[in-house]
Amino acid sequence: MTKPTLAVIVAVSRNGVIGREGEMPWRLSTDLKRFKALTLGKPVIVGRKTFESFGGRPLPGRPHVIITRNREFSFDGVEVAESLRDAIRRAEHKAAETGADSIYVLGGGQIYAEAIGIADTLYVTHVETEISDGDTFFPAIDPSAFELIKEVFVPAGEKDNYPTRFATYRRRSAAN
Repeated sequence: MTKPTLAVIVAVSRNGVIGREGEMPWRLSTDLKRFKALTLGKPVIVGRKTFESFGGRPLPGRPHVIITRNREFSFDGVEVAESLRDAIRRAEHKAAETGADSIYVLGGGQIYAEAIGIADTLYVTHVETEISDGDTFFPAIDPSAFELIKEVFVPAGEKDNYPTRFATYRRRSAAN
């Protein structure tokens, strides 16, 4: 089996905000549907604080690897890793067991900052607003490292605070 791709999935405002006080600063039902469609059945890597922000329980249908420095942390049904590298290794084993072709990194900010340097693909929901009081940010996407391969403009649905753009970026090969 080929090695699974490492994908980052994130919703980010125009000014780089991804969070505020441990929560997402928007409601985007349309984005949550995309998130579920992309990640269902795939191993996910998530930091402990982000894991706790979505209810402190695993998202259904996705093997979880939680990154934490807290050696005492454990949770039934999830694996725990001390670093992104260790989490990727554990997620690759999960992918091999389940036949998944991708692993998704779900955040938070520190995990994204490290993962963007090695990710193969970025699935970015560009939220068409600026958030003035955000406290967690996503790094700028380097156009010399990533190529935009798909973009879909999505008007705000009835359960969305803002319009969005669903963008897919692929890491440029060294030959580009």
